[in-house]
Amino acid sequence: GMKDEATQMILQGTQLEIEYARDTMPRGVLGMNAAMMEDYLKFIANRRLTQIGLKEEYPGTVNPFPWMSEIMDLKKEKNFFETRVIEYQTGGALSWD
Repeated sequence: GMKDEATQMILQGTQLEIEYARDTMPRGVLGMNAAMMEDYLKFIANRRLTQIGLKEEYPGTVNPFPWMSEIMDLKKEKNFFETRVIEYQTGGALSWD
């Protein structure tokens, strides 16, 4: 159903991103290599899935670039120090029923 379709779309996108990383970083760039990038992309895929209430497809994947999360999570139009934690609960209201 719709859950499977959404999951497949995210996984397909992730696979394309992984292939792109392998093509563009055969020797690595600035301490980042394709294998680390692959872990990062799987970590992001898990995040995208859980944000919309679906289960992780790559269990146990950790973020090899913790500093990337800080950049991604920062809402640029707001002052970070005034942002409440509750605003990170994106997708939580989505119901699959």
